[in-house]
Amino acid sequence: MGLAVFDLDGTVTRHNTFAPYLLGALLRRPWRVLRLPAALPAAVGLGLGLCGRGALKGALMRAALGGITRTELAAWSERFATRWAAQQTFASASAAIQAHARAGDHLVLMSASPDLYVRAVGRALGFHEIICTEVRWHGERLDGRLSTANCRGEEKVRRLRQLRKRVPGAASAYGNSITDIAHLALVEHGVLVNGTGRARRIARRTGLTCERWR
Repeated sequence: MGLAVFDLDGTVTRHNTFAPYLLGALLRRPWRVLRLPAALPAAVGLGLGLCGRGALKGALMRAALGGITRTELAAWSERFATRWAAQQTFASASAAIQAHARAGDHLVLMSASPDLYVRAVGRALGFHEIICTEVRWHGERLDGRLSTANCRGEEKVRRLRQLRKRVPGAASAYGNSITDIAHLALVEHGVLVNGTGRARRIARRTGLTCERWR
């Protein structure tokens, strides 16, 4: 038994999941589009380097979804997760997940996307454990801001190191972004999936495998 860690957006799924999730939620409550300008300060702050992606992510969720109940969001999240798992997963990713499952590896989905739907996607795809960015609630209603660090870059490195202390054996990890290279380099079998030209050059210098998934 070993460890197999998969990124979500662009690695397991063909596209980013966050924007389609928010768009689908807004289509069900179109009046909430009027709240989106509240996220502009965070967008400007990101552009000026005054805040990180997590701040913008939280501001967008707060504007688009803040105040919605757990029950209402859970229903949409399950529909979204089922559709994306069935229609937007790379066949190569499904094959890799199944191969690790047959080997008895501990399957972990680790994503910067929010727990609002990532846990549902992970369950639909058969992962044993889901690590992602968590979102703040006020009782039964969504606040929308982040309650944990954005699970990206150095935060993924930190989480993977914690995982390796808990799960024995050799580890494999799969990611698609240049920001994933740091944690992919910590395992015995790190794979950059569908990376950009620059990301592939850095990955090869780091000793990673580069693959094209379809």
